[in-house]
Amino acid sequence: MNRKLTPRGRERRRQLMDYAARRFAANGYHPTSVAEIVDGMGVGKGVFYWYFSSKEELFGEIMREAQHDLRRSQELAIADEPDPVRRITLGIRTSMAWLSDNRHLSTLIEFAASEERFRPMLRRGQDVAVADVARHVKEAIAAGQIVDTDPLVVSHAILGVTNQLARAFVLHRGDRPEDVADAAVAFCLGGLVGHVGVVGDAGVVGDAGVVGDVGVVGDVGQDGADTSLTTSAAAGGEMVTGVPHVTV
Repeated sequence: MNRKLTPRGRERRRQLMDYAARRFAANGYHPTSVAEIVDGMGVGKGVFYWYFSSKEELFGEIMREAQHDLRRSQELAIADEPDPVRRITLGIRTSMAWLSDNRHLSTLIEFAASEERFRPMLRRGQDVAVADVARHVKEAIAAGQIVDTDPLVVSHAILGVTNQLARAFVLHRGDRPEDVADAAVAFCLGGLVGHVGVVGDAGVVGDAGVVGDVGVVGDVGQDGADTSLTTSAAAGGEMVTGVPHVTV
């Protein structure tokens, strides 16, 4: 529904979306009714239908706004960074932080991946994500920072590793997003064979994997922790599309 809204109307629409998102995440999309949403908000159904034509439209708007909010967060994180590899690592780290801070939205995106009517929206989001990552990968290849290979393959690999680690360890196991981001960056830049030392937000330095120069810090992460997080999550498990994609 495309209405011209006043600032107050935009705020009320936002309140409905925020409240509904948390109800959907807590109780499920199908069991949650429009009546439950408006009762919880203390408004009438007329208010709801002024902003949304249906519960399905409301859910779709929540999904679109979640994808846009994640992308805005990433754009802010990388805005002043000239180095393309560092932009990729910042995008991964920002994604992990966003997922941790918005677990209810991540739950809804996982649900949307199981519903045929919502899958096209997720696929469009994935296409944007791949294009965003590929832009930085191509720039890094041109600068000699990344091995000259198919940018789309590299971009899909980065997205797959990041999404799987986020799902398994941030969302389901409750690990610290900073630690999971370290593992994602290490695996994406070092690959299966490289022993990668993560250096803050800047990615890695040294000599293995897709980046070429990867620093070795024994067989452990930057804080001495066992790197089993990387190998157990990235080497095994299903490919998941039902979480927000890193769109650096």
